[in-house]
Amino acid sequence: MTDTHLEPAGATARGCPVQGATHATDIPHWAPRSAEVQHDQIAAYDAMRQRCALARSDAGYVSVFRYADVLRVIRDHETFSSAVSRFPSVPNGMDPPQHTPFRKLIEPYFDAAHMTAFAPDCHAVAQARVSGLPDGASVELIGEFAQVFALEVQCAWLGWPDSLHEPLRQWTLRNQAATLSGDRQAQVAVAREFDGYIRDLLAARRSKGDAAPDDITTRLMRDASMGRQLEEEEIVSILRNWTVGELGTIAASMGILVHALAVSPSIQARLRQAPELLPSAIDEILRIHAPLILNRRVTTREVELGGRHLPAGTRLAVLWASANRDERVFGDPDEFRLDRDPALNLLYGAGVHVCPGAPLARLELLAVMQALLQNTRDFTLDPDLPARRAVYPGSGFSRLNVVFEKT
Repeated sequence: MTDTHLEPAGATARGCPVQGATHATDIPHWAPRSAEVQHDQIAAYDAMRQRCALARSDAGYVSVFRYADVLRVIRDHETFSSAVSRFPSVPNGMDPPQHTPFRKLIEPYFDAAHMTAFAPDCHAVAQARVSGLPDGASVELIGEFAQVFALEVQCAWLGWPDSLHEPLRQWTLRNQAATLSGDRQAQVAVAREFDGYIRDLLAARRSKGDAAPDDITTRLMRDASMGRQLEEEEIVSILRNWTVGELGTIAASMGILVHALAVSPSIQARLRQAPELLPSAIDEILRIHAPLILNRRVTTREVELGGRHLPAGTRLAVLWASANRDERVFGDPDEFRLDRDPALNLLYGAGVHVCPGAPLARLELLAVMQALLQNTRDFTLDPDLPARRAVYPGSGFSRLNVVFEKT
């Protein structure tokens, strides 16, 4: 699978070639939010990666572009800390040893038994959403389908009521606007609003006592595997991390997957004929076009990275969307191949912070793509309504009109 890539002016960073390690003050600057970069983020990251190992952004972060450097950062939590958020983040914003017991508590919720138990409900949500698609008419996939599916399936997994679907959809739009605005007060307000939804759900369960529904949320409230029950702030943070990140990345992933198959009819036909290839195909398509642009880290001590000496306290942006396309590891980054070593794919990260929710995400994406392929003969992009790319820090598409020919 190939894409047409432009080399935007905004991706240019002068002075990138380095002979020996130099200081952080010599790191070139770039503008990841510039119009030139936003025209095609993936192409811009490709251009930067080929020129520079690191570049300092307007926001003060040092962007890390290359696979080897990214892997080093995410594996060395002692030097590159995850404690970067101004909001409590359990356990994403923690490092071992504080991180370890919370991670051990969380992982069983995503084990094979939980995924097997949830699979019928997950497939039912996907089938119901696909059955509502019109036949032969243009559908704005992101807002009318992907975001709705992500909300419905996440609420089903957590045991949250259907009445939250629309409030959470509206909240997602406000959260996106606050993130793009860079307005910290707006971001704090929208974060508190989401926490309010969670606190109401917890209060309702506490009021019911033993009659509370036996779902993931209730089990998390009662979990004492750490030798104690979780405090409310810890529960709120865990549920926030599970939900906010999941909604955005699942919706973005669906847009990327449908777009990839719509513009590559040969791959779409191959997956219709051999649906057993879907799991590998999904991971490969999302390697080519990452649904999550970056994660953040901060250096705990002076360190050399990418040929630069970085002081303690340097804020890093680890660019998955660049590292997973590094030519040094993957050759032609746009070549769609199902024989790649899956261990190389950083789609779900690596190290102690590898995504614990990867089994759930894979289940959801497999369910919805199976439903789309089983219930349609073909799908193509609407030629009259061009796709609109998402802007940093989002990925994928903000608008994607697709025409489905149903069976």
